[in-house]
Amino acid sequence: MSQQMSESPDEQREELVEFVAREIQLRGLTAPAVHFLEASRTRHSLGSQAMLFFDPVLRGVFGGDVAEAQWLLADDTGIERLIERLEELDEDARWDA
Repeated sequence: MSQQMSESPDEQREELVEFVAREIQLRGLTAPAVHFLEASRTRHSLGSQAMLFFDPVLRGVFGGDVAEAQWLLADDTGIERLIERLEELDEDARWDA
């Protein structure tokens, strides 16, 4: 996943949220990811705990370079958007079933 220089930080965040959310959904980890993110919401930054939880998915998605994912998970707005997008994808999947 590459970020274009012309994109704003908000556009980069949204692109990354969509990408990570879809990868989590494809691996069937939507519910555990949402629960983890919700439970960790009270902390200022998820830091190393989030990276440990998401490491297997993120390494597969980013090929070992997880700097973009760290940026997303260190950002409160990014975390909130990821939760929202995962919930949206989960709701869509329920309608498709």
